[in-house]
Amino acid sequence: MKVTIDVVAQRAGVSKTTVSRILNGNYNHTTEETKNRILQVIKELDYRPNSLAKGLKSLRTNVIGMVLSNLKNPFWTTVLEGVEDMCRKSGFHLMVCNSGEEPEMEEKYIREFQMRRVDGIVMNPTVRNDELYRKLIGEGYPLIVINRKLSEEGAHHVVMDNVKGASMAVNHLLGCGRKKVAAFVYRTLHVSTWKERIDGYRQAMLENGFSEQNLRILELDQQAGATYEATIRYLREHPDTDAIFSTNNMMTLEVIQGIKELKLRIPEDIAVVGYDETVWSQHMDPPLTTVMQPGYEMGQIAAKMLIKRINAKRRTKPETVVLEPQLIIRKSCGSLK
Repeated sequence: MKVTIDVVAQRAGVSKTTVSRILNGNYNHTTEETKNRILQVIKELDYRPNSLAKGLKSLRTNVIGMVLSNLKNPFWTTVLEGVEDMCRKSGFHLMVCNSGEEPEMEEKYIREFQMRRVDGIVMNPTVRNDELYRKLIGEGYPLIVINRKLSEEGAHHVVMDNVKGASMAVNHLLGCGRKKVAAFVYRTLHVSTWKERIDGYRQAMLENGFSEQNLRILELDQQAGATYEATIRYLREHPDTDAIFSTNNMMTLEVIQGIKELKLRIPEDIAVVGYDETVWSQHMDPPLTTVMQPGYEMGQIAAKMLIKRINAKRRTKPETVVLEPQLIIRKSCGSLK
């Protein structure tokens, strides 16, 4: 059976006019409950307006959507700035949503972007909507995936060399004379970036003569305060630990908080390297050694790739751009070399 706007309206128990308003992003005269019911019916029936079915190329809006996974992380401010500057330079407007690492919110925002007829989407995925990703890629929808990798063939990516970045950080710690280096990482089966950083830690340790038994990998929950408590507990149980490689900048703040709670000195008692350069890294006491990721460049390249896809008359071949990290050496490891 062909799904029409009449079918959607009948299933949702509303008028065609109400459905049409929702499809056009006009929610002013509709309750939240009614809006969500209509969106759910649209999702269940996989309904697409005729104009979308014909292809977005004939209905350019000059608007790009961006779905980020965690706007609390200051790294994404830099990426967002790069995307926005490229959009402005190219005559596009930008709409931004934050999924908060929730796959349901991510799917909701992507579908709303499609209904609002944005020309394409830049996305840092939760990596937990495989069916949705496959459908978008299979339909040739203009989509650029940043920072995290999807397993689906045909995806266009802009990512960092996380293995290299982590390896640089750990080699620096070992070069500073540290022997008992622990790596802290968020517990997840989905996010490629954190897995790759642990791969880089492992690679550096093994290449420097350490065995698998010498590796110290602590997996942490992402809830606020969890890293702080885990750091205190871990260092009490492993007091010989002389260095920590933190794989996320938000994590690093709680790691340092835990170290200071134990009255340990950085770097005299324990060295710390964080991942992601932030505005506060150089102002910490002591200033923090970090792995810097070119976030602004990532944003610019992703937006440029997306606009190229939007303007292409034919489907373009999958492309992956890998950006190089840089180690910013400060005093938190005990050496400025």
